[in-house]
Amino acid sequence: MTDVNGVMLQYFHWYLPPDGTLWNEVAARAAELAASGFTAVWLPPAYKGAAGPQDVGYAVYDLYDLGEFDQRGAVRTKYGTKQEYLQAIHALQGAGLQVYADTVLNQRVGADATDMVRATPYSQDNRLHPTGATREIEAYTHFLFVPVAGPAFRCRGLRCPPARRTEHRLLV
Repeated sequence: MTDVNGVMLQYFHWYLPPDGTLWNEVAARAAELAASGFTAVWLPPAYKGAAGPQDVGYAVYDLYDLGEFDQRGAVRTKYGTKQEYLQAIHALQGAGLQVYADTVLNQRVGADATDMVRATPYSQDNRLHPTGATREIEAYTHFLFVPVAGPAFRCRGLRCPPARRTEHRLLV
């Protein structure tokens, strides 16, 4: 295998219109991108954000909804549906391009309800030393996801199986 000094294209920006057409657009332009000398394409977060079809993907709501469930005001994400996303990936790979997905795995935003949780206050300037004792607070950590299969099921914590989750609470 020869070493290739590749060129990656970031195929999104913060101000794209929320019209659900990005996946179809990048799929249609796959051959053109490869012919232009790009070797890889970086795609935006594909999952449902807290603002639904308006969200760029960094305010993570549901990592498992790539635009197939009616949540947050729409089925599609800002960029399109799950099927369109998969078709775009296949088109890019078919044109010989590598595909990179942007993901945010360490946060959730836009919970549906509050829970009482234990939290320890810290200064934003010093995360090593608490500024007070651990105490109960009310926080938006309760998510109610669309059931994807099986009977209704209460799920707590981060280890909820995606095929059976309908309710999800983050444990702080």
